[in-house]
Amino acid sequence: MVDFSVQYRLIGARIAYFRKLKRYTQEELAFRASISTSYLSRIERGIYSKGVPISTLMQISKALDIDIKLLFEEKI
Repeated sequence: MVDFSVQYRLIGARIAYFRKLKRYTQEELAFRASISTSYLSRIERGIYSKGVPISTLMQISKALDIDIKLLFEEKI
């Protein structure tokens, strides 16, 4: 099985970056994305073993009002 832990941490860091640009707390973004705060926290820290469903990343990007591709781009 391929280890994507570095990529997971990068995606999480990008989510945290955009969240802070919007001046949202984790609680606010989690509410807007219809996920729990603890789940968002784990996503931002890259701490999840089975990956994050694309639908969850779509909910988060929509809540942040960004294109989902920004979560995957090398340079922001």
